Amino acid sequence: MENSKKIPWYTLAFMAFSTVWGFGNVLNGFVYFNGIQVIFSWILMFALYFVPYALMVGELGSAFKHSGGGVSSWIHETINPKFAYYAGWTYWACHVTYIASKGSGGLKALSWMFFQNGTTYDQFPTIWIQLATLAVLLFFCWVASRGLNPLKKLATIAGTSMFIMSILYILMMFAAPVINPNGGYVSVDFTWDKLIPQFNVGYFTSLSILVFAVGGCEKISPYVNKVKDPSKGFPKGMIALAIMVMVCAILGTIAMGMMFDPTVINESSESFSSYVSNGSYWSFQKLGQYYHVGNLLLIIYAACNAIGQFSTLVLSIDAPLRMLLDNEDARQFVPTKLLKKNKYGAYINGILMVACLSGSIILIQSFVPGAAAVLTQLNKLNSVTMPLRYLWVFAAYIALRKAADRFQPEYRFVKSQGIALTAGIWCFFVTAFCCIFGMYVKGDMVSTALNVITPFVLTALGLILPVIRKKEAAGR
Repeated sequence: MENSKKIPWYTLAFMAFSTVWGFGNVLNGFVYFNGIQVIFSWILMFALYFVPYALMVGELGSAFKHSGGGVSSWIHETINPKFAYYAGWTYWACHVTYIASKGSGGLKALSWMFFQNGTTYDQFPTIWIQLATLAVLLFFCWVASRGLNPLKKLATIAGTSMFIMSILYILMMFAAPVINPNGGYVSVDFTWDKLIPQFNVGYFTSLSILVFAVGGCEKISPYVNKVKDPSKGFPKGMIALAIMVMVCAILGTIAMGMMFDPTVINESSESFSSYVSNGSYWSFQKLGQYYHVGNLLLIIYAACNAIGQFSTLVLSIDAPLRMLLDNEDARQFVPTKLLKKNKYGAYINGILMVACLSGSIILIQSFVPGAAAVLTQLNKLNSVTMPLRYLWVFAAYIALRKAADRFQPEYRFVKSQGIALTAGIWCFFVTAFCCIFGMYVKGDMVSTALNVITPFVLTALGLILPVIRKKEAAGR
């Protein structure tokens, strides 16, 4: 009876797929890697990074099946409580830049929903857009401070609908030439020299985009021991996940290649920023034209995206903060003022810190020329900062395998200790390499400076807080 309640491997694969993958990943890969040339990079990324990463997460989840804190719990068990605090801090700090981008993304989606074009939003003075974004941030910080998360269910609905629309985009785009042969499609060149990218500075500084796209599968770690026959079922599920993601990435890229010419995307920095900012909306707008339904698909996509962006903003203010400050092992390193709760049970000073840090990024970008350039800059900044949290996953895995006599996970990635440690070190290196190289933006020293300074400031703040707490304890 108990076994009948276990999750089949294919159910796990679909659960993970909807968590990891999104339509924006297809667009970013296509724009940053010169169209269909990204297919080569996707295949390498899946084979050499994503598959071992997912299987390592499975082993960690199996070893610590009763630990609810995710990466922080893994670090606590394998290393020590102070490093667990740093892991929790990194997870929270990464969301500071993510939060700054959600307000801009939500306003962009609303603009497309109402005006049904990308020029209206992009032509507003940057200072106006950033002040509006700051107002959105402060409003949702207030919502979070009231202990309210009214958009949680909407976030689930929006996330599910976006996932469905991503799949529909691929299916409808491949069917479009049959239904509407004269739609004016771009001819896709599949010759070998058009598929192999140029391995230049631009290529290596963009790899963080792909790492960011495939990361986050540690969210499914609690389900490892709920899978039927974890030692066989979990790797099956993860391999199925990798195949589904790879198929969607490749087919989605080909579908986008039938719509957009990479030469046009790369003809200027303004054109590039415009495609990063508007490409997903143009995709559904063109799809609607192919099927003679006007902007219907565009409006549906923009509405789902707006709800998703704003609901994610609320959850990103609240959830990572609670994960850090609710953790008893981390609290001992946090100044007591940050642990203060208001009458609604919200960490009011923590939310204030979020407002200050994310608000600072928003205000700094008031000087960026153009709203589209702001979204491009935030996209790159997130690709540099968000994957930093994955470093703790690989650190925990390396520590787990080094202490193999202390832990007995039901599922193991590989039996060989040497291969396991090599895989952990390799994935750690790839993540660090892509994040560090991703900080450089050719011809844009302002973006480069922001990409370098932001992680540095957030890391420094994470190091300072335990010192403040220690002085508090000494002063008592």
